[in-house]
Amino acid sequence: MDDNKKMELQHPGNALAELLEEMGMTQRELSYRTGVTEKHISTVVKGNKDISTAFAKKLEYALSKPMNYWIDLQANYDNQKMNLEKNLGIDDEEKKVFKRLSDIIDYLEKTELIYAASNDTDKIVEVRKFMGVSNLKYISKIQYNAAYRAQVNNNVNVDPYVLYAWKRICESCANRIQLDAKLDIDKLKKRLYEIKNLMFSNLSDINKELTSIFKECGIAFMIVPHFKGAPVQGFISRLDNGKVMLCLTLRQKRADKFWFTLFHEIGHLINGDVDNSFVDFSSVKSDNEEQADLFAGNILLDSEAYRLFLMNGDYTLKSIKDFSKQQNVKPYIVIGRLQNDGELEWNEYSLEMVYYEWVA
Repeated sequence: MDDNKKMELQHPGNALAELLEEMGMTQRELSYRTGVTEKHISTVVKGNKDISTAFAKKLEYALSKPMNYWIDLQANYDNQKMNLEKNLGIDDEEKKVFKRLSDIIDYLEKTELIYAASNDTDKIVEVRKFMGVSNLKYISKIQYNAAYRAQVNNNVNVDPYVLYAWKRICESCANRIQLDAKLDIDKLKKRLYEIKNLMFSNLSDINKELTSIFKECGIAFMIVPHFKGAPVQGFISRLDNGKVMLCLTLRQKRADKFWFTLFHEIGHLINGDVDNSFVDFSSVKSDNEEQADLFAGNILLDSEAYRLFLMNGDYTLKSIKDFSKQQNVKPYIVIGRLQNDGELEWNEYSLEMVYYEWVA
């Protein structure tokens, strides 16, 4: 990253920050002196907003630096930026893609997956490196296997640029996980009910315990954030280095959805779907998806016992809690299943529903 820092453009906000430090003046005091909001000043200092002519005039009064000083700084920066963009091949189409990835980029910088540059030109270069492309507009041309492509094409809510970036985040996180074993499906099958019992653990322990169990089975497991444009529930894939990963989001935050999705992805692994790189969207169904759904449903609730429970037709909270105890699951699992099957309204027993919040 040192080379990047040396080449980095110096936004005029840097000069403003240095002058404020020299004068011992806070951004809040400058806000009082100029009548400009503290938030606006902060965005200029960070290099996220340019110094306008009007603001330059206010700075002249407040800081005793001529208006032309600030205007010249901004003009020089703009010219350098334009020349650099030309040399780097940054075009308007790439800038549009960059803008669509703003939430992703914020996350990448926050988690230090990329260097947090202070201007868009350097940010684009960093994002290119992370995405593995020479221009962000090329993301839409990247080819995938047929199964993955069909899933994406059948989901109208997918932004291909955001989904690709989300996928790269999963891969990057997976590559940080050291696995000492290769994928062992037999071992995974033996750990299923141990995994199921984790829903009774403290929330802070669940992620840690799942990561440990999956590592022993030769699987890199992680939970990553959900981003608008990538309505993903879960993702399994075998990476180029042979590593198998299982990636989940907390898109809907409901605990019942989390556990169903987890066992759905495990179902894909057991059914041999890993080499098809399955990305699971709630709106896409196929034979593979239905088989994984069936597996997840039967692991959480015994199919015959659930059939008899439905025949009985008693959906009082007491009956639900008794049945959940018999099935060794939390009541929200039964409630969620009944809601999904149309036996309960989605707002029924809402106080019994648990929501997960993890900072991934």
